[in-house]
Amino acid sequence: MISIDLAIIFGLVSALSWGAGDFVGGCATRRTSAYTVVLVTQIMGIIIFPILAIIFSETIPSLNYLMWGAFAGFFGAAGLIALYISLANGKMSIVSPLAAVISAIIPVIYSSLNEGIPSIFKIIGFIFAFIGIWFIVCMNIGPNLKAKDLEYPLLAGILFGLFFISIDNFSATAIYWPLTVSRIIAFIMLTGFIMLTKTVSKPASDVILIVILAGLFNTGGAILFALASETGRLDVATILSSLSPAVTVLLACILLKEQLVPRQWVGVIASLIAIILISI
Repeated sequence: MISIDLAIIFGLVSALSWGAGDFVGGCATRRTSAYTVVLVTQIMGIIIFPILAIIFSETIPSLNYLMWGAFAGFFGAAGLIALYISLANGKMSIVSPLAAVISAIIPVIYSSLNEGIPSIFKIIGFIFAFIGIWFIVCMNIGPNLKAKDLEYPLLAGILFGLFFISIDNFSATAIYWPLTVSRIIAFIMLTGFIMLTKTVSKPASDVILIVILAGLFNTGGAILFALASETGRLDVATILSSLSPAVTVLLACILLKEQLVPRQWVGVIASLIAIILISI
């Protein structure tokens, strides 16, 4: 019971950290390239994770677990690339909700196969979470949606789901060294992609602190998700951490005075119900 409670706490705080990171990162991208923000995030992880590993005296795990860290870096970076290609194609209305829901469904299926079917309350909670995520981030899709428009959002969701699964496969043994490897791999991949597309720009001096703050929140979210995965079920950790869009939207509402439309309030309420049900 204690481990499940910890998983819930870590999962929720992970959503808070990732959601705050997305909010701060979104503010930064209004003044610099989104790719710059993502690249700085990877660099922050490369710096912070080894320091934490040394502070907490974490021994370097076997090659098997480091490989799972490398897989996490590959899937995470590839997911980001697919996500940004989707956004560049002007399909923002379907990218975020579809990628978010798919990325949550895959670890839920994986966890059910490996850890058994969760309780009925948690299953209902997962359903409410999916509804919440969709209503919070989904914009008007419009009548001209084609099957081809779904390709990259689906790919991004699958890759992010595999990213979560990869973290689960090393979190019980070690956290910081595998996460270091994941950030190195992601940095290499994203740097190569940016060099090919020439889509990065040097941030202005007054934006650097905001970008660094976004990197800190993103790095914290990764650590907290790994802890949630270590102390409890992967599906619980994934679903709760996937509620991060609710945090981003609420921060925009509070700090930027943006108004929530009715469907977003439905999503927020559904997310709160999901948290309660998953906690039972």
